Amino acid sequence: MTSLHLRLPATSANLGPGFDALGLAMSLYLDVEASAAPAFSIEATGRDARLVGSLSHNLIVDTYRDLVADGRPLRLRVHNEIPLGMGCGSSAAALLAGVMLASHFGELKLTPQAMLEEACRREGHPDNVAACFRGGLTVSSALKGEVTTATLGTELPWRLLLAVPRDSLATAEARALLPDHYARAEVVGNIQASTLLVAAFALERADLLQAGTRDFVHQPFRSRACPLLAALLPLAGHAGIYSVTLSGAGPSVLLICDSHVGLEVMLDAVRGAASDPALEILEARIAPGAVLS
Repeated sequence: MTSLHLRLPATSANLGPGFDALGLAMSLYLDVEASAAPAFSIEATGRDARLVGSLSHNLIVDTYRDLVADGRPLRLRVHNEIPLGMGCGSSAAALLAGVMLASHFGELKLTPQAMLEEACRREGHPDNVAACFRGGLTVSSALKGEVTTATLGTELPWRLLLAVPRDSLATAEARALLPDHYARAEVVGNIQASTLLVAAFALERADLLQAGTRDFVHQPFRSRACPLLAALLPLAGHAGIYSVTLSGAGPSVLLICDSHVGLEVMLDAVRGAASDPALEILEARIAPGAVLS
């Protein structure tokens, strides 16, 4: 089989009110170069290279093996820029990589829609996977295994800042913090905000982002496990920062910003609000979706 190169972007899901429905592709990437080999091997570089390069509990390899009946071995060269366990879509990128590799080297010949739906089924919700696959701001729904998506805002010039705390948070743990029931006013508030948020991306209306990222469904309940959010929320509307939300289930925090305001001004504001001069802040742009070549 010929070699295959995959480039899959990081993603930030929810963006406040769009719980399990909205995801944003960010220009931090998982790059995978694959070729057939006598035995499985991974050469990993970049962020968390030791974990990414391990064959044990490796989501890319495990997904591939699960889908390819004969387990045809591969040599993988992986370069990773996506923080692991930080709400940045690392599992969605790995799942999609495994499905795409299986389609190619296992000769499954899956359609793009079939690859998307297989990865969403394994992830359990479509927001990160759909954004990773389609790019931009992707709105998604999954009903009886059928995933429907719409993508917009891929050319928007806004700057993305990702504030990454030191400690990770498992998605399962973050979901366990959520209640089973919500008041009608909370649900209505999220519907109103999420429609404003989609309008902001569709119309390049940065002035809608602060109101469009208000959330009553998940962020209030996750704040105690993600203290960085409470520290940074007051920055929305100041220093060129349009909005502040958890990135996915946290603990990272996504800030959508004015690209014309000096980067150092924003970095100083974020680290000052966090009272942490060493806080890691990654800069990104809105990214296109997965590339297969």
